[in-house]
Amino acid sequence: MLLIKGGTVVTAEQSHRADVLCDDAGHIARVAPDIEAPAGCEVTDAAGLLVMPGGIDPHTHMEMPFMGTVASDDFYTGTAAGLAGGTTTIIDFVIPEQGGSLLDAWKEWRVKAEKAAGDYSFHVAVTHWDDRVHADMETLVRDCGVNSFKHFMAYKNALMVDDETFMHSMRRAAGLGALSTVHAENGDAVYYLQRALTEAGQTGPDAHPRSRPATVEGEAAQRAIGLASLLDAPLYIVHVSTEEATRAIAEARLRGQTVYGEVLPQHLVIDESVYLDKDWLNAARHVMSPPFRERHHQKALWGGLTSGQLQTTATDHCCFCREQKENGRQDFTKIPNGTPGIEDRMSVLWHYGVRTGKLTPENFVAITSANTARIFNIHPRKGTVTEGADADLVLWDPDATRTVSARTHHQNVDYNIYEGLELTGLARKTISQGRIVWDDGDLRATRGAGRYIERPAFPKPLRAPVV
Repeated sequence: MLLIKGGTVVTAEQSHRADVLCDDAGHIARVAPDIEAPAGCEVTDAAGLLVMPGGIDPHTHMEMPFMGTVASDDFYTGTAAGLAGGTTTIIDFVIPEQGGSLLDAWKEWRVKAEKAAGDYSFHVAVTHWDDRVHADMETLVRDCGVNSFKHFMAYKNALMVDDETFMHSMRRAAGLGALSTVHAENGDAVYYLQRALTEAGQTGPDAHPRSRPATVEGEAAQRAIGLASLLDAPLYIVHVSTEEATRAIAEARLRGQTVYGEVLPQHLVIDESVYLDKDWLNAARHVMSPPFRERHHQKALWGGLTSGQLQTTATDHCCFCREQKENGRQDFTKIPNGTPGIEDRMSVLWHYGVRTGKLTPENFVAITSANTARIFNIHPRKGTVTEGADADLVLWDPDATRTVSARTHHQNVDYNIYEGLELTGLARKTISQGRIVWDDGDLRATRGAGRYIERPAFPKPLRAPVV
């Protein structure tokens, strides 16, 4: 057993002084003002610290095969790095081969993830439509604990789905009590712009954001929302990066449509000037989709988070090292898309959100944990500090500082997009399943300790949570 003494418990609803007792089964046994330590119980002092639910990152890509290579963080190194930053659970993505079985791909990803150090779950991507996909979706929801399906409107000739396939899948998902998620960029427009730029001899990383301007995200978000409204299907839009997409989501919610929006912290603090770096590699390291934007979009994203029109934060953690990024030295369209971030998400959001007054500590818990747990139907098991919940906790020091560096991070990648930033707010201790797995610089991650988290379907007809 583990007793956390003297801390301030913070949930999405309130903050209060309380002790927290974790039992040997990995659950929270009791939350009360003054708990006496049972015999043989380990006691940790949380005086001056905030006791919050462990972070949930709803968008990661561990060891993902993509663009001719494989992401460098596997399920062990990636989840271990998450623990060091206060994230105890991830929702990763199963990506079936084109024309392949969704169920077989899910089984393959389950084997990959057996090494995970933290808890994990899966979205499953739909990349084509046929009778087997229709059947596999039901099996995944009914028997495998999957309640969300991913759709790419981008990556033409690879992962991209057309509108008809998207609608077939959204309708099927809603009928099964599952949520549809979408990467909203107009893939045809991106493909056209990529070809036009390369034909004009513009092959460097600075061409990447010009091939994916804000308009292509705004159009795709608006179109995805419109298609979902035709089917009365709930929709979750990943990595919202533009004012246009933020506005489309807010307007849809004002009309009563169930639409959620996810934000990446890197889009909140880094702008498109990184692509102008004269060092090709430094610029290429920031190539991800959607790309970093002009600074004025950041104001809209912060506004969406603070107003509640955008509900969650994620990282889209997808790491590629120097030799992998070099694959696109002569052609920006061949630079593997992706950046790291799982270890730094919570500190970045605390520093730039809570410390600046944009967010309260309760808002912070909502956007890093509780809202994701509610939207993907694992609340109150995850995302709160209450009796019976999983004992996944972070003891947060709101005033401590650290300087971000690839030399000291735990992510399996040779750079950090936040390199050199001094951030205030960090995880002093991270607790997973009632065990201390990060202790102020001492990472105690255990290979294979992570559990697969089944996410039950929503009642049918689908009633998604109000967040």
